[in-house]
Amino acid sequence: MFGLNKKDSTLLLIVAGLVLLAPFLLNPFPEGSAMAQFNAGYPDLMQRFVIFGIFAIGFNILFGLTGYLSFGHAAFLGVGSYAAMWMFKLFGMNVLPALALSILMSGLFAVVIGYVSLRRSGIYFSILTLAFAMMSYALAYSVLAADMDGPDQQGLLQKGLTGGETGLQLTLDDPRILGQQTAGDGNLPVPSLFGLEMRSASELNVGDWVFTFSAGYYFSAIVMLLSFYLSIRIFRSPFGLVLRSIKSNQQRLSYTGMNPKPYMLAAFVISGMYAGLAGGLMAAMDPLAGPERMFWTASGEVVLMTILGGVGTLIGPVLGAGAIKYMENILSKINSDILHSWFAFLPDGLEDFVVTLIYPFIGKGWHLTLGIIFMLVVIFLPGGLVEGGQRIARAMRRKKQTASDDDTKAKQPAE
Repeated sequence: MFGLNKKDSTLLLIVAGLVLLAPFLLNPFPEGSAMAQFNAGYPDLMQRFVIFGIFAIGFNILFGLTGYLSFGHAAFLGVGSYAAMWMFKLFGMNVLPALALSILMSGLFAVVIGYVSLRRSGIYFSILTLAFAMMSYALAYSVLAADMDGPDQQGLLQKGLTGGETGLQLTLDDPRILGQQTAGDGNLPVPSLFGLEMRSASELNVGDWVFTFSAGYYFSAIVMLLSFYLSIRIFRSPFGLVLRSIKSNQQRLSYTGMNPKPYMLAAFVISGMYAGLAGGLMAAMDPLAGPERMFWTASGEVVLMTILGGVGTLIGPVLGAGAIKYMENILSKINSDILHSWFAFLPDGLEDFVVTLIYPFIGKGWHLTLGIIFMLVVIFLPGGLVEGGQRIARAMRRKKQTASDDDTKAKQPAE
């Protein structure tokens, strides 16, 4: 199917099913129940799942296939966001041209950074990419935010190209040559796909459950599935095999007469374009681009996502992105009052002790939980969540095979 083997086709169909049914799967608890705190089926969070999934998929093409660890991929995420915002400000609110410009600009930026950074390998490559990302952050935060020539006629450059600390935002003064200046109610227009607004949503009430279906989420989900399909084709292609050989033994590959540099640069640019696409989608779902998307912590986050899910695997980065974004948005919201309501059935002294014991790991301390999980994964599951799933599947198959062998022996007649 679609040029994929049976195993990859099955994996693609599983991911597509999970993504399309996410509004149901991520809302397992009825509204108003004590466990509704763990529901994650609202549009903003589901969009983050798939957008950061795209970001991690692209990063995995570089890190998972070539072994080159970049600490500066957030630079391409930021470039993609700024490019999409300028497309919205100048040429209309259609998301397709904005995403196209995001991919193009991040790709060109990746060519420049990759050409310089790939002259070194190992930790030196990682430090170079980190330096470029932090320079990009400084440019967006202050240098390109300064209005050096005074306000232009439209007021577009009153805060420079990037908007500085407050970020680049839409205004009523934006010309939008190919789109509406304002919405029908006089407010700012919103990103749309040929008239379908990304923020539009509908709800389905089934008993005590409320399921929300967002146009923005499903558009992002379709883009993620296309990105996932393309990553499968890259992994299974001759180009992907060359990248694997670079990771395995770059020096031996050079002895065969093949120059690995163009392949490495191509992988770096493709990975950067994935990041730019994710940045453009972030701007399309929430029309704002700020320098914080280029900060080193954003680059570190995608590294954690990929390692947590499984480096070099197809679905691992998507799982890692979902796990981290779930903890960031769900565990961080749990406070002491919620904990007290959960353990109210305990005696007062024991209730306070349990809450005191758990509280450092949730709310503002969710990073501590993430750190512990990451440590356990690195020590016991080097292959990430994917390896954990594979171990469980093998254990179940062995158990099933053992039971089948026992049944066979029981049916054999005694001699």
